Amino acid sequence: MMSALEIAAAVRTGRISAAHAIEQCLAELAQGDRPLLAVTRLLADRARQEAAQVDAAIAAGRDPGPLAGVPYGVKDLFDVAGLPTTAGSAIHAQAPPAAHDAEAIARLRAAGAVLVATLNMDEFAYGFATINATHGTTRNPHDIARLAGGSSGGSAAVVAAGLLPLSLGSDTNGSVRVPASLTGVYGLKPTHGGLPMGGVFPFAESFDDVGPFARSVADLQACWEVLAGRTVAAAGPFRVGRLGGRFRENADPDQIAAIDAIAPGAPLVDLPDIARARSAAFLITAYEGGRLHRAALARDAMAFDPATRDRLLAGALLPDALYQEAQAFRRAFRERIAALVAEFDVLLAPATPCVAPPIADPRILIDGAMVPARADLGIHTQPISFTGLPALSVPLHRPGRLPLGLQLIGGPDGEPALFRFAAGLEERGVIGASTPFGATQGAQA
Repeated sequence: MMSALEIAAAVRTGRISAAHAIEQCLAELAQGDRPLLAVTRLLADRARQEAAQVDAAIAAGRDPGPLAGVPYGVKDLFDVAGLPTTAGSAIHAQAPPAAHDAEAIARLRAAGAVLVATLNMDEFAYGFATINATHGTTRNPHDIARLAGGSSGGSAAVVAAGLLPLSLGSDTNGSVRVPASLTGVYGLKPTHGGLPMGGVFPFAESFDDVGPFARSVADLQACWEVLAGRTVAAAGPFRVGRLGGRFRENADPDQIAAIDAIAPGAPLVDLPDIARARSAAFLITAYEGGRLHRAALARDAMAFDPATRDRLLAGALLPDALYQEAQAFRRAFRERIAALVAEFDVLLAPATPCVAPPIADPRILIDGAMVPARADLGIHTQPISFTGLPALSVPLHRPGRLPLGLQLIGGPDGEPALFRFAAGLEERGVIGASTPFGATQGAQA
C-alpha cells in the first residue's frame, strides 16, 4: 500500500479516485486480516460513502483536505455513529449505537480521511497483549506465532502488515507504544490531554490518550497535525539525554547500543522513584478501571473476560485513601520531573524490554524471572505515562529480525521536536518500519 501522504497526493491531483483507493483497501483488508485477527468490523458501506464525498468535493473544485481518500481504522473503543461502542467486550455488543462519531474521527473525516474498520484490542484496554475472548488474539505480522502487543494491537498490526497506512489507538500505560515497538511501526502517546478524547470509551482517565500509528514519521506527523490542529515547524539542534537507572535494565542490548550510538556522550538522566511511580500508576489504573465497571461487575461479573475481570475486581476493592495517596505522589513526582526534563528536547529510552513473545507462552523475562507479558510489557512505558509527557515509539532498523522500538520522550507539548528528531533518524537509516516476512515465516529474534 502507498503511504498516507502518497494516497492523499494522488487523490487530490486526480491520478486516482478516493473510491478506487478505498475499494482496493477493502479488498486487501478482507484477505490480509485473516491470519492476523486485527479487524473487528469492516465498514464497507460507510467507507464507500465517505470516499464518494471526497471525490465529489474534488469534482466541485473544493479542497478535500490534507488526508483526502486516506483509509484508516480505529481501535474498537472510539464512538462510530450508528454502531455500539464495544471497547472490545461482548458486554457492550448490543449497546445502543453511538449518536455521533468520536471527535478524533470527526477531525480526520473533515481532513478527507476515510474510516474503513474497527480494530481488535484487549477488553476495556486492560492489557499489553490484545488477547480478546470475543475476537481472538491479534497476531504479529512479522511472525503470526507471536503477540502484536496491546492493548491497541489490532491498530498496530494492520499498519505493520501494510493493510492500512494509518490507524488510531489509545494509550493509558503504553497501549500505543508497546504494540508499535513489537510490530515495527511508529506510534505516538501525546502530551496528556493534547488530543481529543471526546467519544472514546475510558479506561483510566488520569492517563488515557488517543494515539496514531503509521509506517513513517511523515504520515504520523500529518495525522497528528490534523488531530491536534497544530503544525510542526523546523527545529534543531536538539538537547538530547539518555534515561538511566531502570531504563538501562530489562532492555535488549540492541536498544542500549542504538541509544548510545544516537547520542554518544549524552547525559544519563536518572528519574527518581521510577519503581514507585510504576506501582502508583498500576494502583491508579486499577482503581479508576475498577470504579468505572463496578456496577457492571456487581450485576454480572462472569460476563467479563476472565483475564480482565479479576483485575477490575481487585481495583474496585482498593480503598479511596490509597488512591488519593497515589495521586498525591503523582503530583509531587511530576513537579520533580519537570525540572529534570526542562533541560532536554528529547530523552531516549527503550519502548519494550524485548521483542514480541510467543502466543503459546506469553511471558517475558523481567529482573531474572519469567512474568506475564500482558501485565509487564509496559515496564518502560508506564512511568512515562505517569508524567503526562509525550512519547514517540520509533522502530529500530533491524532487517530480517523481529521489530524492537525506542521511546523518544519530550517536554510538555514537545511533539514537534520529537517528530523532527525522528525524521533525522529516519533519514540516516537508524529507524524505519520493516516489511513483514509473511504469515508463516517469522523473522529472527
